[in-house]
Amino acid sequence: MDQGYDPRTGQPVGEPVPHTSPEEIDRLATAAAAAVPALAPLAGRADRLRAVAAALEAAREELVAVADAETALGPARLNSELTRARVQFEMFAAEVDDGSFLDIVIDRPDPNALPAPRPDLRRMLVPIGPVAVYAASNFPFAFSVAGGDTASALAAGCPVIVKAHPGHPQTSVLSGRVIAAALREHGAPEGTFAVVYGFEAGRDLVRHPAIRAAAFTGSVAGGRALFDLAQSRPDPIPFYGELGSLNPTVVTRGALAGRAQEIVTGFVGSYLLGSGQFCTKPGLLFLPEGHGLDSALAEAVAGAAVGPLLGERIHQAYVHGVATLADEPDVRSVVAPTAPTGDGYTVAPSLFAVSAAAFIKRRGPLLEECFGPTALIVEYASADELFAALDAVPGSLTTTVHADPEAEAELVRALLDRAAARSGRVVWSGWPTGVAVTAAQHHGGPWPATTSALHTSVGTAAMRRFLRPVVYQSVPDALLPDALRDANPLGLPRRVNEPTPNS
Repeated sequence: MDQGYDPRTGQPVGEPVPHTSPEEIDRLATAAAAAVPALAPLAGRADRLRAVAAALEAAREELVAVADAETALGPARLNSELTRARVQFEMFAAEVDDGSFLDIVIDRPDPNALPAPRPDLRRMLVPIGPVAVYAASNFPFAFSVAGGDTASALAAGCPVIVKAHPGHPQTSVLSGRVIAAALREHGAPEGTFAVVYGFEAGRDLVRHPAIRAAAFTGSVAGGRALFDLAQSRPDPIPFYGELGSLNPTVVTRGALAGRAQEIVTGFVGSYLLGSGQFCTKPGLLFLPEGHGLDSALAEAVAGAAVGPLLGERIHQAYVHGVATLADEPDVRSVVAPTAPTGDGYTVAPSLFAVSAAAFIKRRGPLLEECFGPTALIVEYASADELFAALDAVPGSLTTTVHADPEAEAELVRALLDRAAARSGRVVWSGWPTGVAVTAAQHHGGPWPATTSALHTSVGTAAMRRFLRPVVYQSVPDALLPDALRDANPLGLPRRVNEPTPNS
């Protein structure tokens, strides 16, 4: 059974939700496979996405109340997140209407092409098939049952089976009902969407032969286990996992000279946002040696409000993680960890510091991500020491740079080059928390940030994970899909390459 708990009290919320049996997984996956042909045409797809968006909006009051009982994230945060979830469905509906996501290319036959005559070639992207989505704990709407993975897979024309996160089962049940009803009322076939529960159900799902791709947001350990299962199948499938990220932030002497207090305030607000439970939390802050900001940082942390963590496992991991950091040789406490005074999963924030030399030497334990309101300052004595410490940091979702672009031009260019090489998003003079849902966004990065740095889980490009290319060669026009016919009856944007003119 999946049982939700109120993080403020540790008391159970609602009735436990039964785990999904292997037989039910098989039935749902088989139904999803059967729904693929009916979902493949573009007709009706955008309308179904907008119907889901409208249904989520209509159920806002109940959804937010249930989610707050299970997560204690508060109505303001949850209303904002539900708006984001709704907007994602609307954004993908607009993308479907536009049609450019199909990436249609037509090469007309060319007898004069070099090095050999070219046949008629017509390529487009098609749905990959049923998708398994693994919900996250820290975003009960935007990265859960109603999240971007679900929206982007449905937009790509794929059936979706969501494995609910055990931290908010009642929210998952309600979200699932709202989405399923909206899809059904707008013509989606049986098998288009379902939600399953339980650890074993998650393993059974990724191994089922009907599942053609999977998307995951969660821990490195959980994501790696599922990734290995996806790759060990007789027919390996793509597994798009967002796992762990330290999101280094570099502050130079030039930046500190002009706006030290602004940087202190911004950093503390970012690393404590959502009680430090954001995947884009700046977990590493690189400061020049002798920065003199300990008192200002401690004062800012003392004035910040930190809510309870989401669940018992996150709470236990945080307590263990900060204790490990506090016990590390050469690590000092800027804000010492203290025993929580509240009930439930309440914790106190902490902040640590270490020299770059010690950081490089002890990189193993110091590079363990600690989910919650803590971070590590790395103090560097020179540019070379800064570069060496940055090179020790594994791939991340983001890298942030605060510097003086005029006085430190050479250093800035070197930092930006390193940032682009090791992360999916480079942030200048800002903070990484807050991920805009736009066409240009990339929410991904080299391992262990994700299992595939080529793809994003946020923004319109997220659809690409669930599409695959098919080329039709010399197929008669009447037998081609509508999207590839000469008359272009769907009015889709296409790139058409005409034959080489005769010389």
